[in-house]
Amino acid sequence: MNIEVITTSDGSHSLINNDLNETYHSTHGAIRESLHVFIKNGLQFWIEKNSSKEISILEVGFGTGLNALLALHESLKSELKFQYTTIEIFPVAIQLNYAQQLNFESANKYFQELHLSEWNTRISITSNFVLEKREGKIQEMNFPDEAFDVVFFDAFAPNKQPEMWERPVLEKITKAMKSNSTFVTYCAKGQLKRDLKSLGLQVETLAGPPGKREMVRAMKINQ
Repeated sequence: MNIEVITTSDGSHSLINNDLNETYHSTHGAIRESLHVFIKNGLQFWIEKNSSKEISILEVGFGTGLNALLALHESLKSELKFQYTTIEIFPVAIQLNYAQQLNFESANKYFQELHLSEWNTRISITSNFVLEKREGKIQEMNFPDEAFDVVFFDAFAPNKQPEMWERPVLEKITKAMKSNSTFVTYCAKGQLKRDLKSLGLQVETLAGPPGKREMVRAMKINQ
């Protein structure tokens, strides 16, 4: 892949895939975007509404490792047991400046471990954060039914990677979501919202991060 490092407007790095002419994160701020979409409106939203002692997260698109690092940071402030499963078809080995920007204790060590840990193996990064990186296409993966509490859907945009946003993929993810689970993504396309609603999810359009007007959160509420 033809990839290079860029600096976004909040000082944090991102990558640009020149083959797709697509960035991995918002140019208006990589950390700012991930905190808004995935942590605030996904992870923290679910935690506030649930009293479970464990949380199981599925991330579609490990990419730079930013979302995983932010989730791990949240786990350090929590008594919850985190199970973090992340999927990536094209792993990248480029180390970016997220640990320096976030600047919490041992951030660089944890970021290195997230990237260097073995693929397709469950690894305990800390006593309450277990990571499983799965390499390959989501279309070829199997997940247990009702396995995940929160889904971070962070694939490239629908116009760049349309196969990731097709209904069969969304259906597979929905089946793998537990009751009272939460799905979040930066995308707010009408077709995505229609597909999620057709799969039985309760869909809401929220204010997006800087530079983006809207994002989507969907909940699986079993009756």
